[in-house]
Amino acid sequence: MPLTPRQRVLMALNREEPDRVPIIIGTSNTTTVKIGAYRRLKLLLGIERPDRFIYDWPELGSADPDEAVLERLHGDARSVLDRFPAGIYARNNARSPHSPFIDDWGSGSIEIAPGNWYPGVHPMAEATTLDDIARYPWPDMDDPTRVAHVRGRARELAAENRYAIIGTPWLLFPLERAFAMQGMDRFLMNLVMHPEFARALLEKIAALCKQLMGHFLDELGEDVDIIKIGDDLGSQDRLMVSPKMYRQVLKPIHADYIAFIRQRTPAKVFFHTDGDVFGLLDDFVEIGIDILNPIQTSAGKMANLTELKRRYGRNLVFCGAVDTHRILPSGTPDEVRQEVRRVIDLLGQDGGYMLASVHTIMDEVPPENILAMVDEAVEYGRYPLK
Repeated sequence: MPLTPRQRVLMALNREEPDRVPIIIGTSNTTTVKIGAYRRLKLLLGIERPDRFIYDWPELGSADPDEAVLERLHGDARSVLDRFPAGIYARNNARSPHSPFIDDWGSGSIEIAPGNWYPGVHPMAEATTLDDIARYPWPDMDDPTRVAHVRGRARELAAENRYAIIGTPWLLFPLERAFAMQGMDRFLMNLVMHPEFARALLEKIAALCKQLMGHFLDELGEDVDIIKIGDDLGSQDRLMVSPKMYRQVLKPIHADYIAFIRQRTPAKVFFHTDGDVFGLLDDFVEIGIDILNPIQTSAGKMANLTELKRRYGRNLVFCGAVDTHRILPSGTPDEVRQEVRRVIDLLGQDGGYMLASVHTIMDEVPPENILAMVDEAVEYGRYPLK
């Protein structure tokens, strides 16, 4: 009997060889398709469905793919997301056209060109003191409209028992949220110039993340296989913070966050972190990360997939690795297929790999390349691998 997509994913998570390499696409902002590329994909496929955006957030620009599209893309997982509070949607829907989008934390995006939005609202940009943290109007994580739909969606997917279920609460990432509150450069400077403030800000954000995560997990109950969290820690050729600073400041926060999740669910922990994070992989294993994403193969030592699999394949499941820097946007469909085969050869042996693009499939990616990626994974990624 053929495996279901969920069985396929669960076997990969257990480092067993399923019938083929699982495909993760469309389950979060980091694994979906930007709306321009999504529209061209629908046109190529002849699928006439209205556009939907993740979080009903057009300014983010990330498609919430229709089920017919996900099936054609051979996606093996479906997502359960939280939502902004109802009041945030009402406020942003009533704002003047082209004015900034402001989220529940007070950070937001500005329109830098028609239809092109950039995170440029940082409400704590000038903050440097503990009093600044105490006085800030922090969001209400107990607002029930954030998770009112979660139980129904999760139970519907569980009753179908076809796809793996990935729980994806919105950007509950302490470091990235600090970047949103202050701006990346300003917060990184404060880690050095005002370390007491920076640590306290991270701890405050982490406490709010845990508060919402608790409600989210309560609503999911047993109907979830993977919980997605993360923090972008790397750039193209190095870490954003030193290993010493990570271990002193951020690692305890990540470890506590993961322990909080593990106390409430047996679901696997999926950790998204861009860039060259090779120097932190031992730390990730130590704090209990199960799945590493997106394996940015264009970034420093993360390009060495042979070493990645050799050293960490027994402890980490890899998700991602199909290059979005050059191959998907600029390569031919044949080059995309060659890259898919290369990645599967290096990461797929003995299971423990789920194919995905490195972060969001951007607007410039041709729809033919998206189909080449997933179709080659289905054709070439069958176990035993060639």
